[in-house]
Amino acid sequence: MKFVDYVTITVRSGRGGPGAVSFRRAKYEPRGGPWGGDGGDGGSIIMVADDNLYTLLDLRYNRHHFADDGEPGGKNHRQGKDGEDIILRVPPGTIARMTDTGEVVGEVDEPGERIVLAQGGRGGKGNAFFKSSTNQTPRHAQPGEKGEEKDITLELKLLADVGLVGFPNAGKSTLISSISAARPKVAEYPFTTLEPALGVVYVGDFESFVMADIPGIIEGAHEGKGLGVQFLKHIERNAVLLFVIPITSGDPGGDYETLLDELRSYNPHLLSKPRMVAISKMDLLPPEEHDSYVALFRDEFPEEVDLLPISSVAQIGLDSLKRALYEQVKQERAYDDVEEVPDAM
Repeated sequence: MKFVDYVTITVRSGRGGPGAVSFRRAKYEPRGGPWGGDGGDGGSIIMVADDNLYTLLDLRYNRHHFADDGEPGGKNHRQGKDGEDIILRVPPGTIARMTDTGEVVGEVDEPGERIVLAQGGRGGKGNAFFKSSTNQTPRHAQPGEKGEEKDITLELKLLADVGLVGFPNAGKSTLISSISAARPKVAEYPFTTLEPALGVVYVGDFESFVMADIPGIIEGAHEGKGLGVQFLKHIERNAVLLFVIPITSGDPGGDYETLLDELRSYNPHLLSKPRMVAISKMDLLPPEEHDSYVALFRDEFPEEVDLLPISSVAQIGLDSLKRALYEQVKQERAYDDVEEVPDAM
């Protein structure tokens, strides 16, 4: 299935049905009172997060969503039928913005969370509503309210615990395919990965976290070079960043700083996220040289940055990597839970 993370749609809610003007007429009651019912409410356009989805593909090919109008009120106080709502199901992590102004309408992060993109118009009141002691026979009713029509831009930012950051062909896709069920395309040329991939990584029998393989970053990505900001945005929702730098890099410290600069230029907040460095492709060196090369790498990085030598092909260091990432993810989840608890009164 094609990954689509950006789409513009037109939504229009239904108009409210008009209230009825009607009077009760019976054989022995020729001048009965008003009994016109209210009109039904127009249908709304509602966006709902569905964790069975991971792309906005369906909405790319179905861009117009018009809800039904409410039906008119009837005699005998009968209320008109409400227009049916239209439910747009989207992946968690979807943000809705007004296309013309960029104003955020809302976002859905948790499965089942919903926001109203266009509110249906209220039905008009029938003439029975306007009866009073001074007006026993009102001959007017309300028209229904108009619906709303908007152009809405939907943008998906992947929700994952760990995001892979690195240059093209650094081994990110091979890594995620080795430790999860994700199967991104793997090849020996840059920009093999053209769309993000999500994989669930299991640690033991009952513990897991979600990892995102982001297409490779190049210098100038924040300015739109390469795949540019199209995929940098997905890193914003990751709790932990794992930088992947191959052992064959001629300047690992410089590569790391370049990646940091790109993240900083796109969004300085990204540098506040916990990060680790995986030294990939260790299988390209003889085993007896691993320690010496890792020691050379160590001199290129700040002391507080954890370095984890791995080989996805030879299955070297993957268990240690998974456990280190899971421990960091647990800390971030605990921190988020504490933040959500309201202050004691």
